[in-house]
Amino acid sequence: MGLLSFIFLLVICLLQGSNTSLVRLNDNGYEGIIFAIDPRVPEDEKIIEQIKDMVTTASIYLFEATEKRFFFKNVSILIPNNWKENPLYKRPKHESYKHADVLVAPPTLPGRDEPYTRQFTACEEKGEYIHFTPDFVLGKKEKEYGPSDRLFVHEWAHLRWGVFDEYNEDAPFYSAKSKKIEATRCSTGITGLNRVHKCQGNSCTTRGCRIDSKTKLYEKDCQFFPDKDQTEKASIMFMQGINSVVEFCNKENHNREAPSIQNKLCNFRSTWEVISNSEDFKNTTSLVAPPPPPVFSLLKIRERIVCLVLDKSGSMNGFNRLNRMNQAAKHFLLQTIENGSWVGMVHFDSTAYIKSNLIQIISSKERNNLLESLPTTANGGTSICAGIKSAFQVIGEIYPQIDGSEIVLLTDGEDNTAKNCIGEVKQSGAIIHLIALGPSADQAVIEMSTITGGNHFFASDEAQNNGLIDAFGALASGNTDLSQQPLQLESKGLILNSNTWMNGTVIIDSTVGKDTFFLITWTIQEPIISLWDPNGIPMRNFTVDTVSKMAYLRIPGTAKVGVWTYSLQAKANSETLTMTVNSQAANSSVPPITVNAKMNKDTNSFPSPMIVYAEVLQGYVPILGANVTAFIESNNGKIEVLELLDNGAGADSFKNDGVYSRYFISYSENGRYNLKVRAQGGVNVAARYLRHPLNRASYIPGWVVDGNPPRAEIDEDTQTPLESFTRTASGGAFVISNVSTLPLPDLYPPSQITDLEATPVGDEINLTWTAPGDNFDVGKVQQYIIRISDNILDLRDNFDNALQVNTTDLLPNEANSKETFAFKPGNISEENATHIFIAIQSVDKSNLTSKLSNIAQVALFIPQTESDPDESHPNSGISVSSLVLLVVGS
Repeated sequence: MGLLSFIFLLVICLLQGSNTSLVRLNDNGYEGIIFAIDPRVPEDEKIIEQIKDMVTTASIYLFEATEKRFFFKNVSILIPNNWKENPLYKRPKHESYKHADVLVAPPTLPGRDEPYTRQFTACEEKGEYIHFTPDFVLGKKEKEYGPSDRLFVHEWAHLRWGVFDEYNEDAPFYSAKSKKIEATRCSTGITGLNRVHKCQGNSCTTRGCRIDSKTKLYEKDCQFFPDKDQTEKASIMFMQGINSVVEFCNKENHNREAPSIQNKLCNFRSTWEVISNSEDFKNTTSLVAPPPPPVFSLLKIRERIVCLVLDKSGSMNGFNRLNRMNQAAKHFLLQTIENGSWVGMVHFDSTAYIKSNLIQIISSKERNNLLESLPTTANGGTSICAGIKSAFQVIGEIYPQIDGSEIVLLTDGEDNTAKNCIGEVKQSGAIIHLIALGPSADQAVIEMSTITGGNHFFASDEAQNNGLIDAFGALASGNTDLSQQPLQLESKGLILNSNTWMNGTVIIDSTVGKDTFFLITWTIQEPIISLWDPNGIPMRNFTVDTVSKMAYLRIPGTAKVGVWTYSLQAKANSETLTMTVNSQAANSSVPPITVNAKMNKDTNSFPSPMIVYAEVLQGYVPILGANVTAFIESNNGKIEVLELLDNGAGADSFKNDGVYSRYFISYSENGRYNLKVRAQGGVNVAARYLRHPLNRASYIPGWVVDGNPPRAEIDEDTQTPLESFTRTASGGAFVISNVSTLPLPDLYPPSQITDLEATPVGDEINLTWTAPGDNFDVGKVQQYIIRISDNILDLRDNFDNALQVNTTDLLPNEANSKETFAFKPGNISEENATHIFIAIQSVDKSNLTSKLSNIAQVALFIPQTESDPDESHPNSGISVSSLVLLVVGS
């Protein structure tokens, strides 16, 4: 498929909760691992067999690599709905694409089969998922990446323990204490040659690397080619494809000098030190006997079964709750739930009422029938368990195994008996999605959604924030191809007085436009509605539902690309109007952009900070330069607005990875908070970033294996501009406790500087970094303390005793601005010092200090080059001309 057809599809899909994996460690074995085969992967049963072989062999390699501590115990393979039936395939319970640990999906871009782990949080924190392509799983890429079982263990370490690669494409070489240029690797016991290998047509040349006069390191095209025969055992996070490599680097053999991503993000600790500090490690001891082979379950995605369980207790009369629930449920039934799904409905107060048995949705007829079953009055108490048990009954009539069916529970009240049916819910195999309405909704039910792998949403009583419609809208199936999922382009509301206007525009970009749906709601009196398409043609055929106070319009076919304009005129005082627009992918063969909005935790205790993440991707390609804003709404409807950044500073681990992040510390009260994110891209502002993904397995450059293809190279920083787009997404709810009502001292230090860089210019050293703030990444710090040393570990462990640089003239700027500072190192170092190491600490006005920054370094010598490149290499006895090409990270 050509690049152009990729370029524009923009989709926002949702990733709920903080880490959605269902994996648990039980008696040294990992259970509940999910491999999910994407619906776009052509049917091939060999994929299933190859997954089994890979995991079975990987389990033994993992067991040995972790000192007989961990192995893979059981694995579920999720098979797409569009593959043919097989009596061996069972129905999934809580397993779904949302919880996948490993995705088997088409490549990021055609021809780019590199395996990688999507990982954008801090050291020691779990990653999101591993992405393998079908060709990789089928063993067609072994030459490039080595054996798939070893590679799976490399990626598992990223995913499960939050370690990073011990190579670095941005810094493949460094000047070592030995005054030589060394390849970035771990351990230094890995031997090989540094060479430039160039091919034109069929003729290839290999030569020694020259030193670049500016960087004093090897030229850009220089690569490290490891020897085929090695004895070194570490490290799996450098190049697990080397036969002798069977361990992680540990404290003894770790290369602290190398500018690896592991050193930078994990503070110069080895990968084994990080793994040994994990909960997994602390909760296990080494085994004596070898582990049993993994057990596999084959699960096939089926049509969706959803039962709505809706609260009609007396408290639903207040704050217009009953009607708002009906508006949102109607939007769900008209627009969100997919054709082919089965839907039933239960109402509850102190008892439950079955209002509709399961109906399969084939056309608008079934949708309209379900609309008739919504509650019209509210009274009575609240029995959540009664509602859930009736839902089990509704589902059980058609599907005696209720495994994998979904219950959407909406409640606004407390119910101290809700905890009584948690056991039954857990046993049932059903998934509970909780929509909590208003500040008093029951907390016990959160546990039901957590243990069943469901979503948890919160909507306040402030109707203009549109929380209920957003929550129901986020309940599209995660198990269908993204091109069939409804995407939210707009969601906004205002409180207006009579004859005032709510005006706005909605951009329909070329990647969406199918099944486009405009929904307008009001609370008092129908407004005057005007909507014009991009050519200025007015749209007239709104369906008006005066009972539920809503109007909607479905655009037939594919909606016109461009700017749609709307104007709503209120007809009553204190009127609340909302506008929601959904659409679907215009073309099923164009992979969508997804935006995943989430917090780093589902529950948190004051004053611990939280992090908001929004991932803007197209297919799997990051989108840079978008304006991304988070709206965090507290229990009583107070909204905190945060601009999210992809700048590699503060809360953002990696610059330009399409993940926009920010710290959240403005806790106003205890209870639930709701996250909503808006992403906008202006013309030529946002761009797709075609660079290779981070945290991927090293491409073996060659002990040059005969005929190993050079990688399909895309220039490092290729960015292709996008058209304008807008999306909104719900990131679900989270719960905060222990917020103090008393005035408190300053609790938050400046955030850690993570992007300090040092460059020598003449006799000065130039430093650059991103400014932190007074409270993490907000405000301005009081001062910077810069210290230098000729020993990296001394600087890290005894910073306060290192030599301080005079920074009297350095006045800090606002958080997130670029800081620069130059100084003369003078005669600071020992006679035989080879490097100057530099680090910064920031101090705020309350004298709170940040964590120590990353450590930058400057070499004080001109490195020696290697011996004559045409000599045979002493370790391997091969001459350069027979180098077998493989590539650490090309």
